[in-house]
Amino acid sequence: MIVVMKKKATDEMIQSVASRIEQMGLKAHIIKGTERTVIAAIGEKRNGEKQTLAGLDEVDKVVPILAPYKVASLETKCEPTIVRTHNLVLGGGHVGVIAGPCSVESEEQILESARAVKAAGATGLRGGAFKPRTSPYSFQGLKEDGLKMLAAARDETELAVVTEVMTPEHVDLVAHYADVLQIGARNMQNYHLLQAVGETDKPVLLKRGPSATIDEFLLAAEYILDQGNPNVVLCERGVRTFETHTRFTLPLATVPYLRERTHLPIVIDPSHGTGIASLVPPMAAAAIAVDCDGLIIEVHPNPAEALSDGAQSLTPDQFQDTMTRCRAVANALGRTI
Repeated sequence: MIVVMKKKATDEMIQSVASRIEQMGLKAHIIKGTERTVIAAIGEKRNGEKQTLAGLDEVDKVVPILAPYKVASLETKCEPTIVRTHNLVLGGGHVGVIAGPCSVESEEQILESARAVKAAGATGLRGGAFKPRTSPYSFQGLKEDGLKMLAAARDETELAVVTEVMTPEHVDLVAHYADVLQIGARNMQNYHLLQAVGETDKPVLLKRGPSATIDEFLLAAEYILDQGNPNVVLCERGVRTFETHTRFTLPLATVPYLRERTHLPIVIDPSHGTGIASLVPPMAAAAIAVDCDGLIIEVHPNPAEALSDGAQSLTPDQFQDTMTRCRAVANALGRTI
């Protein structure tokens, strides 16, 4: 349920009500808006809780949360969440662009990629140091050495580093180097991992699983939010269907559908969503047209020699053209990149 505080409620009053909620065996999530504060009381419902809280002098009203995902719901927070780290901004009318290679392959490769995507207008640098691969014989990433290379690229370019963390045991290590922790599609329902990143103070980019429903997607985000980390970004990267002409099917209707249900920012991955480099630019522009908050795009200095996902990676020149195309769409809609 949502406990709506009165406009005159002080920080001391808010903490007092939150403590009362905790004493009832519920978890209290304090959410401060521009006009007033609300407290999401999450947990198993008991008789009399609503009446008790509604009777407090500091409380305006108590309303139930109908959605199965509580903290992620628009019922809990009607104002859009804006996630910021370094120069990367996702939400609030701005389209943040994260770009870079699928995998960190060498210091020269990641630095060249970082310089190119920054010159084109990206504010985030993607690159995998730990790589989950379908085959155990495929390139698995450079691990901590790759993280150090990403950090070096950030030091030179000031791009926010976005990279994947695969296990709870790696969270502290990856968080030491990265600015945004990415949860890959394969791990969307790895609940121990979701809870572990939820305990950090780093923004989390959560990718939708290829067979996950929207409710399952939002409930995965709820695991992170429930641990106290409010900076969750939802990423649509395509779902598995009967179609074979693309790597996955990229459902852009996800964006307006999520807009009606959650305050969390939404990023589109047209690289994984199509698997074909020539399809990435039009799908990136289309994603902005349907009101996404960000893009994550694979860019490699030489896609033909990439150790992973070369077929869906853009060259720096292609990425520059894509950014020009996306800016035109964003400007027409009164948004910025």
